[in-house]
Amino acid sequence: MLGKELWETLNVRLAAILDGKDDEGRWETDDKGVTYGWFRLTAQKDILPVAKVVAGLGGRVMAITAAQAGHGLTQGVEIAYHFAIGVINCTFSTVLTDPQREAVSITPILRSADWHEREMQELYDVKVLDHPNPRRLFIDAGQQMADNLLVPLSTAMDDSCTTRLWERIMQAQAGSGEEKK
Repeated sequence: MLGKELWETLNVRLAAILDGKDDEGRWETDDKGVTYGWFRLTAQKDILPVAKVVAGLGGRVMAITAAQAGHGLTQGVEIAYHFAIGVINCTFSTVLTDPQREAVSITPILRSADWHEREMQELYDVKVLDHPNPRRLFIDAGQQMADNLLVPLSTAMDDSCTTRLWERIMQAQAGSGEEKK
């Protein structure tokens, strides 16, 4: 499926799962003909049928981003799921307002969400439910990143930090029997 046919199929499938809900969305096409969709889900669990639609059309997760939400009356963590489906990009965002900060995992549906969801768990203290590989990525157990923690550029660019991180990753892989690449 290409361009217009893919968009029409995607639109019909999304309308079937979002119809009648308070979710909002819009489509835009830029001057080069690239189509983008922007949607806001009222319930985070509604990302599951969206992920199934994306997977069914051969799409993938490009990124999952999280940020402290604090606009208007909404407080919590805003999660944006960025998908690529052929020539179409679409973003579905939702806000976790509960103190538990729980989000259902889409990794069982789209393996390309694995790293992003694990990163969100560590950096934003979001509990990703039913994730098939919940191992920590790089922050020691017992440590949790605080919201709005800024890392100075000089620290982020320090070669010794990234070298130590890489050495720890390789050491962990050697200890677990994973193949080195």
